[in-house]
Amino acid sequence: MNKTAQQLLDWYDRNRRDLPWRVAPGISANPYHVWLSEIMLQQTTVATVKGYFEKFLARWPSVDALAAAPQEEVLQEWAGLGYYARARNLHKCAQAVVTDHKGNFPKTEEGLKALPGIGDYTAAAIAAIAFGEAAAVVDGNVERVVSRLFRVTDVLPGARKVIKAHTTTITPLDRPGDFAQAMMDLGSGVCTPKAPKCLLCPIRSNCAAHEAGDMERFPVKAPKKTKPTRRAISFWLEHDGHVLLERRPQKGLLGGMPGLFSTPWEERATFPTKEEWLAHRPSEDYWKPVDGMAKHTFTHFHLETQLLAAKADNKLNIENGFWHPVGDIASVGLPTVFKKIAALRP
Repeated sequence: MNKTAQQLLDWYDRNRRDLPWRVAPGISANPYHVWLSEIMLQQTTVATVKGYFEKFLARWPSVDALAAAPQEEVLQEWAGLGYYARARNLHKCAQAVVTDHKGNFPKTEEGLKALPGIGDYTAAAIAAIAFGEAAAVVDGNVERVVSRLFRVTDVLPGARKVIKAHTTTITPLDRPGDFAQAMMDLGSGVCTPKAPKCLLCPIRSNCAAHEAGDMERFPVKAPKKTKPTRRAISFWLEHDGHVLLERRPQKGLLGGMPGLFSTPWEERATFPTKEEWLAHRPSEDYWKPVDGMAKHTFTHFHLETQLLAAKADNKLNIENGFWHPVGDIASVGLPTVFKKIAALRP
């Protein structure tokens, strides 16, 4: 085993984080637990994922149970985690594992990549942590550690091939899953983006950036693009203690999730005028503006929304629409953006 791997594993054995999906060092983890946690952890913090992971596992303790669940229920439990395509692919992947692999996850990196929603990183993580394959696992934390360790001057995202190659050279054949998790822990708590705690780092003697004294320069990133702002009007229609919600189309942003009927989310300098929003209102009732504005940021744009409210004389049947008790709105699984908009209601 190379020196870097041995130093890191020794450190990990003393300092590893206690997480719900982890097992003791040297033991292969449950593939279902690893897969579920890794999908949830994409673009989401560990602190947020812990509760969701435990909730999912309590409700669907196996991949077979998750595959048998209605997609709508899976999306409902996912509400608040964001990036909802992950939840749809999670359900598709569970069904593929059950249908095509008799309920067993493929044991190789290549086999795992053939499943819905599993990319290079997730496949490598499952292969290493659950099956002991010496796969190079590179997430954002590992990217930072390796770029500093080898002082990679290439600019991201183009640098990822170089970083992956370097990671492969230090990934050991013995305990590759623990090594991957050790790298993640190191990046999370020691080799941080700002003010890295180099004095606590077990591999600083091998780190080229530490030797040069320019750790915070890495990884080298291209300048961030300015996010555009989109603006829209949403509609809050009530009747007899119920609100009219929309089931969004399966494809596209927030696919399959419940939400409020709205005008298109378009990049524009002002909010839609009355002449514009009239064409998108779910009913011809009298619509009254509600004070305030909801702001939400997605990966590629900011969204600002104003709300119009109305009372309906009867429960209209509208395509993709359904009525839900206002007093039980928390149970429907609204995405965070719609929770913010709904909070404006009168």
